[in-house]
Amino acid sequence: MSNPRIDYQFSTSRARLAPPDGKPIVVILVVNVEHWRIEDPMPRTLITPPHGKETIPDVPNFSWADYGMRCGLPRMLELFTGRRLPVSTSFNAGVIDAYPQAAQAMLEAGWEFVGHGLHQKTLNAAANERDIIDASLEKIERFTGKRPRGWLSPGLRQTWNTLDLLKSCGIEYCHDWVIEDVPVWLKTKHGPIIGMPYNLEVNDSLIYAVQQQSTDEMYKRLVRTVECFEREAQRQTRVLPIGLHPHLMGVPHRWGDMERMIDFLQARNDVCFMTGSQIADWFVGQAS
Repeated sequence: MSNPRIDYQFSTSRARLAPPDGKPIVVILVVNVEHWRIEDPMPRTLITPPHGKETIPDVPNFSWADYGMRCGLPRMLELFTGRRLPVSTSFNAGVIDAYPQAAQAMLEAGWEFVGHGLHQKTLNAAANERDIIDASLEKIERFTGKRPRGWLSPGLRQTWNTLDLLKSCGIEYCHDWVIEDVPVWLKTKHGPIIGMPYNLEVNDSLIYAVQQQSTDEMYKRLVRTVECFEREAQRQTRVLPIGLHPHLMGVPHRWGDMERMIDFLQARNDVCFMTGSQIADWFVGQAS
């Protein structure tokens, strides 16, 4: 079947979107800050268990994620805050209780909080999906004083109803449908919702946890993506999301490449940095 949420067309057939501030490559830094509960099976593993038998607690794989919250996230906060870059955090609401110092530091840094469920567990596994969405949005709103405008599902997994539920809960944009290099309008039962670009190629989870590529692969993919976008941006603005996880990109042997990526992007006069909400406002302004 074709995509039930949007009619098919070539990306090159779309009307041109005027670049924000004349900069046609729009970078969105999406830092996935997650609560992996030690009492549950780990959502992803670095070390397989002996004899293939899953264990709880899974100390090595829990520690892999916990290291990111203790060491990787402070590196990201220092880098992005020092460069005065806008950041969106795809945020498990359970982090507020499990890692309160991390939640407070991101709030003080001015990061945009994007809904990402309560814990790192797919919505497909929830007994009541609406309850999980409501609880996570309400918890973030109580903590930040602002209701999230955006959403990224854990693992980008949805049910047939997820997008309709998100729209009914007031969500304005969703990163899950990775189908375009600019925002699109997706259909729901309650009216359109913005399909915000995300990235499965310039994404540390796919590159390092799934594909197990070399340390410099993220940097190389970024450079080659920008080279392609530089040509295409002459006729259409391009949105370049960079998916980051503190336990993956935030480790010491990859950190130099993280800094190189930011240096490379900031040195260009055709690149700007925006949060998801800023991109949504720009897109709606173009579409109206």
